[in-house]
Amino acid sequence: MRIILDTNVFISGIFFSGPPSQILKAWEKQSLKIVLSQQILDEYQRVADELSTKYPLVDIMPIIELLTIYGQFVDTKDVDISICEDPDDDKFIECAIAGKCEIIVSGDAHLLRLTAYKGIKIIKPRNFIEEYL
Repeated sequence: MRIILDTNVFISGIFFSGPPSQILKAWEKQSLKIVLSQQILDEYQRVADELSTKYPLVDIMPIIELLTIYGQFVDTKDVDISICEDPDDDKFIECAIAGKCEIIVSGDAHLLRLTAYKGIKIIKPRNFIEEYL
């Protein structure tokens, strides 16, 4: 299964326990594949850098490095979507389209309000675990 993780899910999975962490563990066990674009990776890195000042004992670089090696990168330059209330969230839908993913796992209220777009489900981490893991 190929999924997109919104930044808040990815980062929460690293810094905290709970459903986002369970999703990352499933990825680690190769039960699913994380698909991302360079834009998404850049956002993961930016937010992780900001949080690492608050949580200096958490070293995010090994996880980012694993993601750059084992994540499935897609090129989204030919996909231009303007559907989200927050335009910064469009990159997740663009990546899902380019990567032929059926699911975006998100905790972002703007994305979750869409619920779906062109066959792509947008669901909360807990719902993803209950339905797919």
